[in-house]
Amino acid sequence: MDSYSRPAKEAEGESTNGTPNWLKLPRELTTNILQRLSVEEILMSASQVCSLWWSIYKDPLMWRTIDMIPHAYHSISKLVMICRNAVERSCGHLKEISIERFASDDLLKYIADSDSASQLRSLRLPHCSAISDVGLKEAVKKLPMLEEIDISFTNLSKDSLEAIGLCCPMLKTLKYNTVRDIFAYDEVAYSIAKTMPELCHLEISRIKISNKGLVAILDGCPQLEYLDLKSCLGLDLSGSLRKRLCEQVKEIRLPFALEYYNSDDSYDIGLEFDANADWESEEDRISQFIEFFTVRFDWSTGNI
Repeated sequence: MDSYSRPAKEAEGESTNGTPNWLKLPRELTTNILQRLSVEEILMSASQVCSLWWSIYKDPLMWRTIDMIPHAYHSISKLVMICRNAVERSCGHLKEISIERFASDDLLKYIADSDSASQLRSLRLPHCSAISDVGLKEAVKKLPMLEEIDISFTNLSKDSLEAIGLCCPMLKTLKYNTVRDIFAYDEVAYSIAKTMPELCHLEISRIKISNKGLVAILDGCPQLEYLDLKSCLGLDLSGSLRKRLCEQVKEIRLPFALEYYNSDDSYDIGLEFDANADWESEEDRISQFIEFFTVRFDWSTGNI
């Protein structure tokens, strides 16, 4: 039983006020337009407009991608209900799902138990602090085809990383940016290196990593093309490691640097701070300044 009622009637024929008749658009174009709406707008509004839009809403291919960002006018319980309905509508065709902030162990279990689990390619759960290591480890056992996962700004530990690596052998993208430094040196690096050999894109900013940890990643992830180490503490790239890093990885974001560097570039990767840079957030700007100041400040002379 569908939780949303079918529209009672639809407009037919030519428009009498000179506006375009949307019903005369090709179905493929109408589908493309509707897919640009949010999940909430499709389920709660657009599907009620006319029979054509209703039939598109009912098409499982409409739900190959689900992207949900919470809004103030919806409660968490309402968002969960909408998300579950969208997953159900996909009927096994869901390929990518992104849930920001409100995902929990229960919702993750619902996704993992759905018909789409075995075909899911991308799972993004940024800022979902309610997800536990136990919940994620159980879910990824049922998601063997995952190629991308984003668990940035969560409370998940290295145990979750190892479970992801072991259960998702096709994983190519991992985003695990953190908000606080809670790990011992190289814990995250070693977990990634020993379980994710197919990684091409890796973001692990704001963790503790030494040269040994970076070498482990380069050894364990030979396919790596993009590496974000922004705000990572403990690296010393003054020797041969820097040369190997630039030769092996095409695109790198290093601590204290403000730009993306291509391995073909020959100029020096130095420490710099630009107070007028276009920062992603105020927290990011302050974090970069603290690190720059800590590294460059000579406490014996008071000079930078």
